[in-house]
Amino acid sequence: MRAWRGSGRRKSQTAGLLAAGVLFALTASAPASAAKDATATVADGNGSMLMLLDSSGSMADGDGEGGTRIASARKAVGTVVDSLPDGYPTGLRLYGSQHQKGCTDTRLAEPVRPLDRGAIKDAVAKVRPKGDTPIGYSLQKAADDLPETSGETGGRRTIVLISDGEDNCGDPEPCEVAEELGKKGIGLRIDAIGFKVRGKAREELECVARAGNGAYYDAPDADALARQLQRAGRLSVDGYRLKGKRIEGGAESGEAAALGSRSGQYLDSIGPGEKRWYAVRMDGSRTADFAATAVPEPGSAVGELDGLHTELVEPGPPASSCDTNTENFGQSEGGVPLVSAVSRIPGRDGSTGRCDRGPGRYLLSVERVAGQSSGSGSDSASGSGSARWPLELTYTVEKGLKKGTTPAGSEPEFGEGGKDARLPQGSGKKAHGGTGFNDAARIGKGVWRDKVLPSQTLWYRVPVGWGQQLRYDVEFSNEPTADEYGSEYSFSRADTYSPHRQIIPGGISEFTTKTLYNGRPGKVSGGTVPVSWTNRFESATHVVPVHTDGDYYIAVTLGAGASRIAENPDIGVTLRVDVKGRARTGPQHGAPAAKTSPADAVSSDGKDGGGDGAAAHGAGWSGPLLVAAVAGGTGLLLLAGLAWWFVASRRGAATPAGGPGVHGTGAGAGPGGGPAPGGGDGGADMDARRGSAW
Repeated sequence: MRAWRGSGRRKSQTAGLLAAGVLFALTASAPASAAKDATATVADGNGSMLMLLDSSGSMADGDGEGGTRIASARKAVGTVVDSLPDGYPTGLRLYGSQHQKGCTDTRLAEPVRPLDRGAIKDAVAKVRPKGDTPIGYSLQKAADDLPETSGETGGRRTIVLISDGEDNCGDPEPCEVAEELGKKGIGLRIDAIGFKVRGKAREELECVARAGNGAYYDAPDADALARQLQRAGRLSVDGYRLKGKRIEGGAESGEAAALGSRSGQYLDSIGPGEKRWYAVRMDGSRTADFAATAVPEPGSAVGELDGLHTELVEPGPPASSCDTNTENFGQSEGGVPLVSAVSRIPGRDGSTGRCDRGPGRYLLSVERVAGQSSGSGSDSASGSGSARWPLELTYTVEKGLKKGTTPAGSEPEFGEGGKDARLPQGSGKKAHGGTGFNDAARIGKGVWRDKVLPSQTLWYRVPVGWGQQLRYDVEFSNEPTADEYGSEYSFSRADTYSPHRQIIPGGISEFTTKTLYNGRPGKVSGGTVPVSWTNRFESATHVVPVHTDGDYYIAVTLGAGASRIAENPDIGVTLRVDVKGRARTGPQHGAPAAKTSPADAVSSDGKDGGGDGAAAHGAGWSGPLLVAAVAGGTGLLLLAGLAWWFVASRRGAATPAGGPGVHGTGAGAGPGGGPAPGGGDGGADMDARRGSAW
């Protein structure tokens, strides 16, 4: 197990959309200019899980703790079904339970249906281990047990394989079966848990998980088996909830799919090496942001330099790229959400904009790029394989200033919100982080407590007004380490995003956004400069995105490698959040102070996710949208109403006069990327800061 390797994700000045696309079952009405949305619920089969349990003769052996391996498995299965939410479709298949010999010995003990805890516990209690270990054949059958999904980007289906040894039948080979299933689309994930395995058996199970777009968990004893099975089950449920309208990007620029000229959110998917093209008509006066969010399966195989590239092409002739952005994972422990963004910013009163080519038809592209991992061993996957990634796209047209309005000057310095800022103290209140941008938990000033799983990213949103700045620390608690833990490390990380989903770097060594995790207390930090409309004309990448009021996002990630470190299934985190400064009533120069701060009004326990983070003036989306669960897949889908404005994320610095802006290759741009141990964000913010644009 390793923490991150190399320099973390590359950034360019692109405003953007985070990619994550998955399509769904039922339909809902949409605006006249748009296609219908799809919706689904748990009952529609949008998410489901099947446990595939080894019941071969070796499971009757001792577990090293006075019991048998099958007894440990019964306890672990009971633990996981008790932790799943009511109604989550779950089933159980056994192999090696019926005959002394036989390479087709597998049976469905409990079909996949709304969770029946008692039936699953009864089924596993009756198991009497006796036979062979036909893993490959059983995987083929297990895939057929899971309910079908609607279309290429339908709901997530999860197989959790639990085995204490390797396949002894040989035909079909387990890894080949997993690879074949993994190529069928983005709807299937195979996790593998090795119970008291080593050598060839462990290598085989690791291969199954890697080829099946899932994660491998090592369980050397009964406690570890229960812990790892619980983690796999909860990740199946708590997947990124996607939201948007179905769209299929073109394979070539001449086949670009048309986006609406107003703000909107869309769902697509993207395979290895693919480039998707979209087109949109922009006016000549308003800032427009495009963000792509890719959502690989949590903990699935990724390479350090695998990533997402977005590009904005100006109207021709000649048509040329005017803004690009590349984001890489920056680690090879496992997949996490990845965001890349580009923007068009018109100049104003002598200030230099970006992609300021006037009105016309602009092209937007999203490309999935692959690199080669520099590591070796089971944790250094050579790349993200053949699985498609859901892609969530946002396009936002920002509202311009009223005629005659003089905006306040830019705010390029951290000031009182810098690394030495004082933050709230105390034990705090419980929060429940969301699965992504769409259901991020709304929190405000104060101290908040939560739990995070290995491979998981938790999302929060904090309202920040004009003239205010966000500042926070995320503390990872002191956790008991597993008995098998040696000297390995994983990583913990926190990322900040603007209301339009632009990544906000930590400044030039201002904040440590990523650090090593080994079970001991650790801390990462983040924040913004004060919000000012004129910040969009600055050059520093941590300043440009902070140009509108609204909900700013915090994404907290724990690396997949932590599954081999922590004894408890999840790890405690504490967020200390402050919003510095008095809120102003608007972006104009001399705007009076607001009577209250937006962050002061938040009094919930962090459960009220689901709203979109843009300020009301920021976007014009008004249609019903789809929310779905991926990366494990709760079938739960929420139909959002008209109440929230939708936003596109963008990020990067203003383009200097004379050419398109491309960010440098500085560290860390999103969950999973980041600087070397103990460092800040490195070169991500090496652009020179400049003073007020007015």
